[in-house]
Amino acid sequence: MKRIAARLTTSVTLALGLGLATATAVAAQKPAHGRASAHAPNTNGASNQNRAKDVDRFRGVAQKLGTTPDALETEYLAARQANPKLTHGQFVAANMVAHNLSAKNPNITTQAILDGLKSGKSVGQTLQSLGLSEKEAKEAEATAKREAKEAEHDADKAEKTGGQ
Repeated sequence: MKRIAARLTTSVTLALGLGLATATAVAAQKPAHGRASAHAPNTNGASNQNRAKDVDRFRGVAQKLGTTPDALETEYLAARQANPKLTHGQFVAANMVAHNLSAKNPNITTQAILDGLKSGKSVGQTLQSLGLSEKEAKEAEATAKREAKEAEHDADKAEKTGGQ
């Protein structure tokens, strides 16, 4: 009787093991995601609207810097690749400060400021490390912020009046 019970137990164990192995193999061959629909959802409209909005954010500043909104957005996206924590405001400030100061201080460039931001410094700290005093750095930041705001305001005004 014990022999029959032992054989039965062994047979059941083998059958369960074989069933588990088969189920695992079948599950492994199943696609990980559900079946794709015949038509992909149309997201182009939304992404185009977001892109237009992003480019639009650079319109006034781009004009002030003598470039295009598209070029500035491309530079911003590249800078974000290098520093994911970079904000739109920091990027605009870096460009405006460099635009305003690079003639007097050739070591103050947009890239130098972006590198300082990437290392964890603020715009002001970066400017100080590039040779400005604390007072000069604060003034440069304030001027850049004011000019960026004015440029955006002027661009909005021009758009509302039809570019006149």
